[in-house]
Amino acid sequence: MSAVSSCPAPAFRLVVFDCDGTLVDSQHSIVAAMRAAFEETGLGEPDPNAVRHIVGLTLEEAVVRLLPRALPEQHRQVAAAYRRAFHGIRLRPDFQEPLFEGMREVIEALDRAGALLGIATGKSRRGLIATLERHGLGDRFVTLQTADDNPGKPAPDMLLRAMVETGSEPAQTVMIGDTIYDLEMARRAGAAGIAATWGYHDAADLGPCADAIADSPAALLSVIDTLSRRM
Repeated sequence: MSAVSSCPAPAFRLVVFDCDGTLVDSQHSIVAAMRAAFEETGLGEPDPNAVRHIVGLTLEEAVVRLLPRALPEQHRQVAAAYRRAFHGIRLRPDFQEPLFEGMREVIEALDRAGALLGIATGKSRRGLIATLERHGLGDRFVTLQTADDNPGKPAPDMLLRAMVETGSEPAQTVMIGDTIYDLEMARRAGAAGIAATWGYHDAADLGPCADAIADSPAALLSVIDTLSRRM
């Protein structure tokens, strides 16, 4: 178990996390589902690195990025095949979508300190609820923003809606995510953005977009506190 420093007071009123690549490590399932979707629709095997790089976008936008020359109907077919494949993977007895080491302790420390916790994700609401229930975290988050209800990242809508739901101002809000889409969403919403370098985008790409960088979940509380003093 990773050591996580204590959090005596919430540095930001609202702390919003991305899900895939920030809270949980789901890359193997995502890559496998996209591979199955490409196979079902008669396409070649997708580049796993390319698939990891579109994590965080809505599924429809992700498919367009992966297949920029395909027709809209083919995009719809691949997206539908992906949903079927991922649902099947989730039902397998050996399905794994683990929390990153130390993340549970971070969530519990922020919750004890009185911070309001939220999630903004490109996952569907059904997929997000399944993930939270699997890890017993459903009651920790007061606002859940998904691609079902909002324009996808990097549009600011998810974060702006989370602020409205919690009565928080941009200066009181921090977004933690592992992709440039998370950090650009934070910038457009006027919130702070912390890059989580343990996820799916390279640290070199995240750095220029971030207000601060955390190299592990264990470092997050200190990074949040330090950033709050600068804002």
